[in-house]
Amino acid sequence: MTSIRTTCAYCGVGCGISATPTGGRSVEIRGDTAHPANGGRLCSKGTHLGETVGLTGRLLHPMIGQKRASWDKALDLVAKKFRETIDRHGPDSVAFYVSGQLMTEDYYVANKLMKGFIGSANIDTNSRLCMSSAVAGHNRAFGEDVVPASYDDLDEADLIVLVGSNTAWCHPIVYQRIQAARAARGTKLVVIDPRRTETCEGADIHLPVKPGTDVALMNGLLAWCDAEGITDPAFVADHVNAPEGFWEHIRTGHDLWTTAKTCDIAPTLLEQYYKLFAATPRTVTMFSQGINQSIRGTDQVNAIINVHLATGRIGKPGAAPFSITGQPNAMGGREVGGLASTLAAHMDFAPDNVERVGRFWAAPAMATKPGLKAVDLFRAIGEGRIKALWIMATNPAVSLPDAGRVREALEACPFVVLSDIMADTDTGVHAHVRLPAAGWGEKDGTVTNSDRTVSRQRPFLALPGEAKPDWWIVKEVARRMGWRNAFAYDRPADIWREHARLTAYQNDGQRVLNLRTQATIGNDAYEAMEPFRWGDTPFADGRFPTPDGKARLVLTRQMDVQAPLRDWPMTLNTGRYRDQWHTMSRTGLSPKLARHREEPLVEIHPQDAEALGIADRDLARVQTAQGNSIFRVMLSEGQRPGEIFTPIHWTDQMASGGRTGLLPRPLVDPHSGQPGFKSTPASVEKVATEWKGFLILRGDQPVKLPCLWSTRITVPGGALYEIAGNGDPSWMDAFLPKGDRVEAMDASRGTRRVATIGGGRLNGVLFVTRTGLLPSRDWLIRQLEAEGVGGSVLAARGPGSQPDKGATICVCFDIGLHQIVAAIREQDLVDVAAIGKALGAGTNCGSCRPALANILAQTSQETLHAAE
Repeated sequence: MTSIRTTCAYCGVGCGISATPTGGRSVEIRGDTAHPANGGRLCSKGTHLGETVGLTGRLLHPMIGQKRASWDKALDLVAKKFRETIDRHGPDSVAFYVSGQLMTEDYYVANKLMKGFIGSANIDTNSRLCMSSAVAGHNRAFGEDVVPASYDDLDEADLIVLVGSNTAWCHPIVYQRIQAARAARGTKLVVIDPRRTETCEGADIHLPVKPGTDVALMNGLLAWCDAEGITDPAFVADHVNAPEGFWEHIRTGHDLWTTAKTCDIAPTLLEQYYKLFAATPRTVTMFSQGINQSIRGTDQVNAIINVHLATGRIGKPGAAPFSITGQPNAMGGREVGGLASTLAAHMDFAPDNVERVGRFWAAPAMATKPGLKAVDLFRAIGEGRIKALWIMATNPAVSLPDAGRVREALEACPFVVLSDIMADTDTGVHAHVRLPAAGWGEKDGTVTNSDRTVSRQRPFLALPGEAKPDWWIVKEVARRMGWRNAFAYDRPADIWREHARLTAYQNDGQRVLNLRTQATIGNDAYEAMEPFRWGDTPFADGRFPTPDGKARLVLTRQMDVQAPLRDWPMTLNTGRYRDQWHTMSRTGLSPKLARHREEPLVEIHPQDAEALGIADRDLARVQTAQGNSIFRVMLSEGQRPGEIFTPIHWTDQMASGGRTGLLPRPLVDPHSGQPGFKSTPASVEKVATEWKGFLILRGDQPVKLPCLWSTRITVPGGALYEIAGNGDPSWMDAFLPKGDRVEAMDASRGTRRVATIGGGRLNGVLFVTRTGLLPSRDWLIRQLEAEGVGGSVLAARGPGSQPDKGATICVCFDIGLHQIVAAIREQDLVDVAAIGKALGAGTNCGSCRPALANILAQTSQETLHAAE
């Protein structure tokens, strides 16, 4: 069948994909070799997108309450409720909360409706949570939200500095490009991160700085460059403005020793980094959530940019500060004004901009000031100031900080609308109206990746049930609210052309974002659009989009880092896992992606665990002033003592615990409004259970298990539930499907094994124990798709079955730890390339290569010790 060129649904790398439908809801996924972002490479998530396009859990019809409704009835109700609320309480009584999962065209229509016709700027996006500090930093330094770098700069750089980014896991294709540059031209790599992540493996320098000290680190670097004569006075004089007292501030209190003490790292290690930076003009500094997700994130961004401006390392090949975004269209949303703090087309709320956009839209009620940012918006909902809310393609009941309060706010809101692809989400339970939206593979529009490359996302699957594109849903509500002519769009190309015209409207070089050449393209040209990057090479001529054409150094001060508190002696950091995405509504459907990190883990240093009486694989409760949740324990020497890490992905739909969103403080950066997810005071305590076990069920219908700990893991043919609890576990039998029953018990260990079989196929199996060991789940999982299963299933191992492969390391080829160790020992493998040749591991997306290197080193060390 015909292959369709489209773009990946996940991170801001923006990888091109070649999708070939193979019938029904199935598709073969390959990397698009012609796309500039990835050149055919895909990470594990992109590789397994084909496992996520089924209809399991999809919302397929409009719902009012728990009843199915027609589109007309649902849309009329939404328009009526919003219109009544505005008439009664004013335009600021309503809000939209949107998402980087939207197409640029979706974003544009929603922004136009809220800011130009409803007359409020109360539209914000979940991108506020991941990169709004970068936006604020760019605007302060450059006068416009422009990323002054591209992926091509990685090929030209002699030094790449990764700050607050686990690139190997979160942006694997970027990481592979970095590794290729290192192999081809000896590019040096520095990683600045409190945690020793897999990105740090093989780096030339790893700086494990104390969380929240990045401003001190970068100010110290600038002070070093100034003292060593590495700054570029001519460039600064001609192209950069410095505020009064800037250089005096940098030259006072930022010496090497003071900085090292503040950052809690060895002065010799810090000096090594400073000398390497000073000696390497072609330097790219890439930063991500570790910088942005902080209550001082904007200053941290500007401290990085200051160094590049002062040393003239900007606007040149291989020399730039580079913000890498988390979502597939965070940049597109920024371009059309999806943030409450911006207007549209990279304009702010200056009166002339408000007048300009209002004239272009022929808008009857232009918003004249910024609206409420995400955290403040949901606080206003809880206080009753926002009375009607429309959420699009996101799950704030999980993802926002202090998520318990967010749920209370949603529950109290008089009218909540949710446009989503999933029928049941933690947010959806609070919605009065749910509208079925198009999902990836059905969407039609454009996205912009981290380096300003615009790509098409094209549909290759029919819209299921009554699902509709987000732009269509919004424009239909707008028309029902009385603005028919302003929202007379028939296709995404109509919206794209209008967006492009607005970027060019009265823009004679004031803004770098200018899509003038796209403003008149035809429908066929839109369909055939090739990826392109706007902005050429920003600032190559030394001119910046500020009134005087000069960039601005920003005076940044290191804030005091909070000392450990008596009740909260630990510091909680949060982030992503390699093979999961946001709240798992898509990746959670993939059996292969589920196996890398099957449960939500709290990573803790062995020294802290010993002091707390906690062992590896125990359960532990993480508690903060906002809430608490239970996690499985993973001991990790990559954690700094006194610090813990939990993942952001798990929801009430997937687990009884692991709810990280309940824990962070709702404190935000004063400039960007971005929450500080990276340093919340916390405590950890062991959770004891009387029994543990697992339940394996055929089919895709989820069940809720009312035990202390349960985690749902998608497997081929069904689901695996890891469970633990107190009391008598016999009630778990009720969750086994019907069928012939076989059972075995061992009273001495408190062990019980029960299975139900129908027609020679395994329907379900339950293993629980009080003091015994549990077998590997792999063979039992395979029986869900096997024929002729009998009572021997209780042995959890068939005759002649394959040995346990161990924890999955390479998801792309389903290679486990035990297989890798065996191959290393039996075949005398000496490097990662040899492992790849023997097993295939690490030869696709490459994100497991740091793990392979660790396994190789550990196995070699164990072999050496055994020989001694």
